[in-house]
Amino acid sequence: MNNFQSEAAEWFKTLQDSICKAIEGADGKAKFEEELWERPGGGGGRTRVIRHGDVIAKGGVNFSAVHGEPPQKMLEVLKLDKANFFASGVSIVLHPQSPMVPIIHMNVRYFEMSNGVYWFGGGIDLTPHYVVDADARYFHEQLKAVCDKHHADYYPKFKTWADDYFYLPHRQETRGIGGIFFDHLKENETQSKTDIWNFVKDVGSIFADTYTHLMQKNKNLPYNDAHTAWQNVRRSRYVEFNLIYDKGTKFGLDTDGRTESILMSMPPVAEWHYNYAPERGTPEAETIAKLKKEVDWISI
Repeated sequence: MNNFQSEAAEWFKTLQDSICKAIEGADGKAKFEEELWERPGGGGGRTRVIRHGDVIAKGGVNFSAVHGEPPQKMLEVLKLDKANFFASGVSIVLHPQSPMVPIIHMNVRYFEMSNGVYWFGGGIDLTPHYVVDADARYFHEQLKAVCDKHHADYYPKFKTWADDYFYLPHRQETRGIGGIFFDHLKENETQSKTDIWNFVKDVGSIFADTYTHLMQKNKNLPYNDAHTAWQNVRRSRYVEFNLIYDKGTKFGLDTDGRTESILMSMPPVAEWHYNYAPERGTPEAETIAKLKKEVDWISI
């Protein structure tokens, strides 16, 4: 690895450590199980899975740093010339026990090839089982603050990108309340590689405080079997998106990625009910009505 690749990998490892510590503290019961793995072609990672907690039902905080000759499928999908590659990052999905606590996903990553091609990517999005306006506003305020610190155009651009990306066309609904999503970021006329890297690090660094706040705020709210049944319906939408539309899932499986690490994003339980629709005027129907693109969550 060159100097920057080593720096990126070490920072992502540190990020994984700090997030795992924060989540364990907020959960109060469960601890992450770690599995070290090696990629036959070069590099490896640390898969960390948490299960059966007081707050978290199942989730993962994964780190990887892989390198070597890219699979042909990778070159075809990314439309790249043949050259050795390096890729590192942290990927997170957390599914809570309570339907009152939202699902969260984050990914921050760096990709480079030996011919000089490189880029950064990532984002954070939130999937509440029940949309709470105050929580949605808080979440988007955190994202806007970190975006505005680096570029005035980032939040509106990356929020729209998330709205468009985390969308289920066959359901005509967003996966949740969105967030920010970005890819192929690299130096340009106004920002250096270091500027972009600092933005990616700041995105990763806001995760723990943002999500543990939502965990603590909502974990003790009462719920019943009907709420849990709705949670499992919403989890099924999460599965549908990840298996049908998510480019990261498909890319990982198509390029011989580590299956267990890729599919750690699946919830522990999900349910599909034929021709299901919530009754009018219920909190479930109100949530469905809010799963739309272009919602100004900060002003709601």
